[in-house]
Amino acid sequence: MSQKNILVLCTGNSCRSQMAHGYLKAFLGDRAVVYSAGIETHGLNPGAVAIMQEDGIDISTHTSNHVDEYTGVPWDYILTVCDHAQENCPFIPAPNARRLHHNFFDPSKVRGSEEERHTAFLKARNEIREYCREFVKSEFS
Repeated sequence: MSQKNILVLCTGNSCRSQMAHGYLKAFLGDRAVVYSAGIETHGLNPGAVAIMQEDGIDISTHTSNHVDEYTGVPWDYILTVCDHAQENCPFIPAPNARRLHHNFFDPSKVRGSEEERHTAFLKARNEIREYCREFVKSEFS
């Protein structure tokens, strides 16, 4: 099976798309090339980096990229992970891509104590991990 190109798309490419990128890369290894991008770039969210590290996945070297940087990549999958990105994404010409959408809760919007913010990131990370695990099982088994 040749490598598949997967794009994970979110609003700012700082949190949810970065977590999904980390899990897909870990679960798929060399079976796919995983990219993540945003319709804006907000930099890497430190909370996302920390919560992924707790699960043994290092995303600290990821960069926050704009979707326009990947023009011309022949996508096999385009996964949107928030409603805002799905509704506002520029058209991505990828006639053969399977497009999937799941609106994940945004932990970066949670205000409160450190414990409340940690709980929010944990909830989002665990939902994203399960989604990625199911995606890999259904599409790559």
